[in-house]
Amino acid sequence: MRRRTFLELSAGAAAAAAAWPAPAGASTRKRPDLIVEPGAAIQAAVDAAPPGAISPYVIGIRPGTYLGQVIVPAEKTHLEFRGLGRAPGDVVIADDRANGTLKPDGTPWGTSGSASVTLGGADFRARDLTFANVFDEAAHPEIANRQAVAVLTRADRLVFDRVRFLGNQDTLYVNSTAAGVIARAYFRDCYVEGDVDFIFGRATAVFDQCRIHSLDRGGTPNGYVTAPSTDVTNPHGLLFSRCRFTSDAAPASVYLGRPWHPGNDPAAAGRTIVRESWIGAHIGATAWSDFGTWPWRDARFAEYRNYGPGAARGDDRPQLTRSGAAANEITDFLGDWRPRRGG
Repeated sequence: MRRRTFLELSAGAAAAAAAWPAPAGASTRKRPDLIVEPGAAIQAAVDAAPPGAISPYVIGIRPGTYLGQVIVPAEKTHLEFRGLGRAPGDVVIADDRANGTLKPDGTPWGTSGSASVTLGGADFRARDLTFANVFDEAAHPEIANRQAVAVLTRADRLVFDRVRFLGNQDTLYVNSTAAGVIARAYFRDCYVEGDVDFIFGRATAVFDQCRIHSLDRGGTPNGYVTAPSTDVTNPHGLLFSRCRFTSDAAPASVYLGRPWHPGNDPAAAGRTIVRESWIGAHIGATAWSDFGTWPWRDARFAEYRNYGPGAARGDDRPQLTRSGAAANEITDFLGDWRPRRGG
């Protein structure tokens, strides 16, 4: 079978070349349908993918840094981005806009519009690469709204395997198409870093054996890991299972999360569970914070059998019971979808 290799992508055009050999160790995977070369545009590769696919369409991405906003529309289903380097850091997809960055028409992009990558197509997969928002806060003191999203998810059944997400405020926005709509995402062996609310939104998102790293802003508080806005009708929001929460920030200067109520929506009853995870000393005895007038105790926050210098029990650290933990496993969050078995 021949696969197209993108040598130059401009004005929606692409040059075809001979098939590219599959990377080492990939013999059991579907070979890439298309290869993106350094200097090309990821968006052009997305545009070239067939709409309405019912089986994976694999875009292989050669090592390099690819700058420019990428949008995967709803009709581009079963798309896969596969990094072809030796490590996730070899392939970087990035952009550099923030909420307050101005569009050509003089209006701000907003938080959603700041996303380097927006994923609207169901059954998307990414592996062995990095998504980043490289907006430089220090270089833009004139911009007050500095939320800068690396990835915004809107679709159901998304898988990220050995993927890095880099940013500062609002790095990873896990969302759905509307309040009350369930959208699931599964993160396996991933790395997510940021400072303020850097994993947030109303999606059902499972983080399985991931590293969650809080950057040191040098302030107090130093940051918040999560800001869930889970709809009250959804029992499953953000789940962290067997993860590592790390930071170079001062002890007890970071919170595990706070409840986000977009537009002051009272139905946004945030849900975050951290279970069987190692927690660093940057998390204090009070692990959760209020968000404006919204108290954290009215949200659905809980822990279970965590350990490490930042793990604790007490009135300010709600814990799942054994039966509660049994009802909040990874399979409970993902429902009838089994991404770890190829689903």
